Amino acid sequence: MKTIYNGKTKTVLTDEATGDYYLLFKDDATGENGVFDPGSNYVGGSVAGKGKTGLIISQYFFKLMERYGISTHYLGADIEHNLMKVRNVFVPKLEFILRYFTAGSMCRRFSLAQGIPFAPPYLEVTMKDDANGDPLISERLCILKGLLKEKEYDRILNLLVKVGDILKAELNSLGLTLIDFKLEFGFDEERNIYISDEITPDIWRVKDKDGNIPNQIDCANLIMAKISSN
Repeated sequence: MKTIYNGKTKTVLTDEATGDYYLLFKDDATGENGVFDPGSNYVGGSVAGKGKTGLIISQYFFKLMERYGISTHYLGADIEHNLMKVRNVFVPKLEFILRYFTAGSMCRRFSLAQGIPFAPPYLEVTMKDDANGDPLISERLCILKGLLKEKEYDRILNLLVKVGDILKAELNSLGLTLIDFKLEFGFDEERNIYISDEITPDIWRVKDKDGNIPNQIDCANLIMAKISSN
């Protein structure tokens, strides 16, 4: 396997003999100052088994999206080796964010209290640019920088709302209320759109029935318990 890109929680690999692409799910978790946080841009530590758990959960949610007719880059998984086989798609350096409540960076940027509800949900697009704090980016700038073509910005945001409806309902069945989440999307040569990267507690915030916000490790354990019982 040849390493294409080494990220915070995953590594992109290719099998040069077959041309296949894979994501290696690592045990690293984002956070700062000893606190795990899916909204952080830093690796806050490692948890044994997190990579395998993340792969199983991502597989579960990718298959769920496919059942609702939403295309993903998922092609298969080797659970034992923490590897997900994926489509070879172009993934622009963008994150698409849907918020049902104010939280995290939004509150810091705009001096807002935590937990203000949005109806309809609030949509944002940011550049993946840790050095500049993942700045917000408009459709015009996405096109100017060659990250997206005409009308793709709105197409992805419409898809993001559909994903949110599915994700919110599934998490609600676990007694969890979805606060916000972020996704990456990729394109094939025909510019068909696919959910890319992962769908795990690393990409969302939730609160439980008592109003507590479990970190991504505790949330993953809740989901794994449900998957194991099915």
